[in-house]
Amino acid sequence: MALLQQIESSGLSQWVRQSGSLWAFPGILLMHTYGMAIMVGIIAGIDLKILGLVPGLPLAPLQKFFPLVWVAFWLNAITGTVLLAADATTKLTNPDFGVKMAFIVLAVINQRMIQTRVFGDPEIDRRPFPSSAKLLAVMSLVCWLGAITSGRLLAYVGNASGL
Repeated sequence: MALLQQIESSGLSQWVRQSGSLWAFPGILLMHTYGMAIMVGIIAGIDLKILGLVPGLPLAPLQKFFPLVWVAFWLNAITGTVLLAADATTKLTNPDFGVKMAFIVLAVINQRMIQTRVFGDPEIDRRPFPSSAKLLAVMSLVCWLGAITSGRLLAYVGNASGL
């Protein structure tokens, strides 16, 4: 707990928590939200295509969006770490935070599997998607929605804080 208190008392953490600047907590949270919207929006579109809900759209060209997905992921990792540091004693002792991180880890592993297994298929747009690809798409949606939901609930369950 002493380490968490030390992280919370750092200059950056204090600035994020106490500054009235829009660049502090509100701006960092806004960037976190934008990163999530871009990342999960693109991934959800790809997942819905794999599940057959967008039949007229070819999947292969969507691969060009993966660099943007990973930039948005790292934006979220950085902003999330800063937000976590500002409230480390509360967030890191809240079991919901572990749930959120588990969903994110599983979602990232799943996303890499989609990129290698589904997009690695040279026949990607020439035949129906196998059930294994559809299962990956469903798992992706479940994991990202789980991460978003548990992240949002951090403010309300377990050791909730005012941040």
